[in-house]
Amino acid sequence: MNYNNRVFRAISNSDNGEVSSDTEFHYAQEGRVLAGTYFGGSIKKGQLIGWVDDGGRIDMRYQHINNDGKIMSGKCKSVPEILPSGKIRLYEKWRWTSGDKSTGESIIEEV
Repeated sequence: MNYNNRVFRAISNSDNGEVSSDTEFHYAQEGRVLAGTYFGGSIKKGQLIGWVDDGGRIDMRYQHINNDGKIMSGKCKSVPEILPSGKIRLYEKWRWTSGDKSTGESIIEEV
């Protein structure tokens, strides 16, 4: 599984998350190392870095600045599904490492 040059948008998220359908993720991958940027909705600018395993699962860390000027950070594990169209849907379980340290789930899909 290679995420290089793929773009994703959220299709669902827990209420305690800041990502919305207006948030766009741009992924780059070299070997097993995934890097990305994201922005939109309540997020001014974000960055992520992760490791991709043999099954395409991602273990990542993320950080962003939201529209209130707060720096937020967390960790996330993503599990891929290949859709009939050939695009990728990621099922994500995440936890804030800043703020209230709560957990949540989201789904993002390749556009």
